[in-house]
Amino acid sequence: MLYIPTVISVLEVLIVTVPVLLTVAFVTIAERKTMASMQRRLGPNAVGYLGLLQAFADALKLLLKEYIAPTQANIVLFFLGPIITLIFALLGYAVIPYGPGLSVSDFNLGIIYMLAVSSLSTYGILLAGWSANSKYAFLGSLRSTAQLISYELILSSAILLVVLLTGSLNLTVNIEAQRAIWFVVPLFPIFIIFFIGSIAETNRPPFDLAEAESELVSGFMTEHSAVIFVFFFLAEYASIVLICILSSILFLGGYLFDISPLVYLVQFVDFDNWLYLTDNGNNYYSLSNSVFEGLVYGIVLGIKSCMLIFTFIWARASFPRIRFDQLMSFCWTVLLPIVIAFIVLVPCILYSFEIIPANISLL
Repeated sequence: MLYIPTVISVLEVLIVTVPVLLTVAFVTIAERKTMASMQRRLGPNAVGYLGLLQAFADALKLLLKEYIAPTQANIVLFFLGPIITLIFALLGYAVIPYGPGLSVSDFNLGIIYMLAVSSLSTYGILLAGWSANSKYAFLGSLRSTAQLISYELILSSAILLVVLLTGSLNLTVNIEAQRAIWFVVPLFPIFIIFFIGSIAETNRPPFDLAEAESELVSGFMTEHSAVIFVFFFLAEYASIVLICILSSILFLGGYLFDISPLVYLVQFVDFDNWLYLTDNGNNYYSLSNSVFEGLVYGIVLGIKSCMLIFTFIWARASFPRIRFDQLMSFCWTVLLPIVIAFIVLVPCILYSFEIIPANISLL
């Protein structure tokens, strides 16, 4: 009996991690197909139906390759860096609410946890770039570290404004607070700034200065190959999916969707084999309804996140890469003053209309 909680915890992790890794695989295919369509090309279409198995073929090719480490590299840190990056990219999914009560861990400091996990993934990139003993990898890791630290300030400041409206660091509370109106409406400029910061935080074009192929070969991943390169690849796309889910949670209402008409329709379907649950009274509630609600909530969150992922791909196909000094000056001289102005403006508006959340007003 002592092993039951451990088994349940392992199953919860697998139920969350395996779909995330499959999602990452199909996001790579979606990116290649979308960019091919934008550039009047076909994209991958040979492996599987419409090229849907191309990502698995690429993964198998990389897994079967022989890994090569530079002679003068610090071998332990060289292999530890990609592992750290992937682990911390996946740890953020532990606090994501996929529906009411549908999360691995729904604790009150979920937003702080997300910021902490995203910060620690920087160490993996720094270790991998430094340990390779290559000037290209080292310059790429330095660029990536400076970029992540700078734009993390933008992201945390934008999240602070959302917290000012809800008075809670719990992600579920932030979602439920948007039942009246999504925060993207009153905070639309902040949403745009948060989205720009998200692109920079995930090292995506046009802000992929850490992996600028025309300057640094492949940045901090120059000396990595085979399995450890797969770790970096998975970590990058897992971070993209995670930041898009977080954006939809903070600004687009997360899983919120009026499903009462759908549940009403499901009640007319005959589920003879489903179990039935009862509350403290005599009201019976079909388990099929709860499963259906959970599926709908998850699909709604997925659709909102897919729209943001498509925008990530759209930005990559549309904008040219900028210089590194332009990237940093844009953060410190353009985005940061705007965010600070909103940090002063929003509390003033909340105080003027006496709508400061109770949790903050008691401090």
